[in-house]
Amino acid sequence: MTDASPEASEAPEREKLRSSWAHRLVPWVITIACFGYLYSRIAGEAGRKGLSAGAYLAEIFASVDWTAWLALMVPYSFFYFLIDTLILWRVLAWFNTRVPYRDLFPVRASTYIISILNEQVGKGAIALYLNRRDGVPAWQVGGCMLFIMFCEFYYLLTWALVGSTVSWDRVPEIFHGIPIVAVAAGIVFVTVVYLFRSERMSGFALRKRQIFTAFQQADWWQYLTVIVLRSPALLAAVWVYSKAAALFGVEIGLIEMLGVLPVIFFGTLIPGPFRAAAVTLWPTLFPGNEGQMTAFGFVQHNFFVLFNAGIGLLFLRRANRELFGK
Repeated sequence: MTDASPEASEAPEREKLRSSWAHRLVPWVITIACFGYLYSRIAGEAGRKGLSAGAYLAEIFASVDWTAWLALMVPYSFFYFLIDTLILWRVLAWFNTRVPYRDLFPVRASTYIISILNEQVGKGAIALYLNRRDGVPAWQVGGCMLFIMFCEFYYLLTWALVGSTVSWDRVPEIFHGIPIVAVAAGIVFVTVVYLFRSERMSGFALRKRQIFTAFQQADWWQYLTVIVLRSPALLAAVWVYSKAAALFGVEIGLIEMLGVLPVIFFGTLIPGPFRAAAVTLWPTLFPGNEGQMTAFGFVQHNFFVLFNAGIGLLFLRRANRELFGK
């Protein structure tokens, strides 16, 4: 029997390399396309005013009352942090161990720094932290984080369904698929609860793994509780974003914002066409204010991410001390 040819053995490696490059390239292509679309909208609006795109944006930024804007965004960021920590505290108490609410501030805040690069790695860091500090089994904490991620998807989907219903005639047609996604997600939810909770599925292999401990123990009302506890953060965001948009010169009522913001939040969570459409949704939904809404969307998102990381820096020394004794 002869050995396989070098060309045959190298083929899978070449295919893997091509797949890796495609995986890295696609997000950049989508990002460039989105920025190109936004630039064309801004340049068109600037041209109608006899300005360059740069001068037009500079004029918009100069018109914003940044003190009033910070007075909105800073308290909201801290409120979001408190809600985020509350969810972690509640789920850990249900399925793992009781940790005092305030004792979770350092780990929850510090992971916002990691989340700038990768949010899921940040959630993994929580499992490592609690394992080293409190001796909580890492796989079980990881299971709690997986449960939270699962609930967060349904929380965003629930509000996106509300939002798309309110703004059905305004949002791009791609978002008309949200009810279909909701039906499919409902089937997945029922299936997951059945597989992990039904006595008929006691032989289901995944039920015995520690990382799925939370799903093994969770009743339906606990999923719902996470969604309810998380919802004040979104409702607060509707009010804050409405007031912040006015500072950029665009009046958006609370009901109108309720119809838009959850759809954008959900869209940025889901890879593919939803995310690409969501990135460009602000200027698309408010024609004639392309520059204001592009600047608004850019500033809102980046401030929130970076300020949350700043909250993390406030607790980083304590987190390092508790984790590494430094």
